[in-house]
Amino acid sequence: MCKAEQGSLVDRSWWTDLFDVAKPVIGMIHVLPLPGSPRFGGDMHRVREAMLRDAEALVEGGIHGLLLENFGDVPFWPRRVPAAVVAHMTALAVELRRRYSVPLGINVLRNDGQSALAVADAAGAQFIRVNVLCGARLTDQGILEGIAPQLLRDRARLGTEVRILADVDVKHSAPLAPRPIEAEAEEMLVRGLADGLIVSGATTGRPVDPAHLRAVHAAARNCPVLVGSGVTADNLSRFLDSADGFIVGTWLKWNGDVRQAVDPSRVKALVAAAGG
Repeated sequence: MCKAEQGSLVDRSWWTDLFDVAKPVIGMIHVLPLPGSPRFGGDMHRVREAMLRDAEALVEGGIHGLLLENFGDVPFWPRRVPAAVVAHMTALAVELRRRYSVPLGINVLRNDGQSALAVADAAGAQFIRVNVLCGARLTDQGILEGIAPQLLRDRARLGTEVRILADVDVKHSAPLAPRPIEAEAEEMLVRGLADGLIVSGATTGRPVDPAHLRAVHAAARNCPVLVGSGVTADNLSRFLDSADGFIVGTWLKWNGDVRQAVDPSRVKALVAAAGG
């Protein structure tokens, strides 16, 4: 993990070891509603096939990593999800790891980092995304509080090397009290022990404020900083200097519609824009 050492945040070797490109693009796999959620269609086979269709389009398009997320499970549980969600996410993640060699991450919405860690450890995924690792945010699920104390102790007990990418000023939320974003970023690393940071726009598919990204990049120093929303083949160049990678979902879908399947031509265009 990145640590404070003589005023610097150092050691990003895990990131450079995981990806063989300078600026990796990580493609979102938005899982359809799972059993128990209001919009579940009654057919888990359909959920699995949709996941594999998107994964194949992403990997064949040259994507550098995948991020599996229970995006269809609205309205999201604010904290821990039911056991069935963990079981099905694990089964899906295992299938992805069996078929594809690219790095895999897990996000269990809305803020169940502990379940994401368990899924990742069981399936052999390499990282997780956590929306609120430290502090507190006002969201459509109510007030979400940071889970760093529980999550980091769970990781220590498991003895796993799964890495934690934490959102700073996460989308679909507002701070309870405004603070400089660079202060939040540094505390996320020094006190929350995140392994990397994610900066996103206000909502899904909205672009990042370049000034926010630069501030987080400066505060993080040597730790990886990713853009977590709103990236397109046309605007990616605006973020290259301050980003170490990109998490992209919405723009990679047909017509940029998050409800559609992945468009292979968009994947290739985005990967090319990031440098291959």
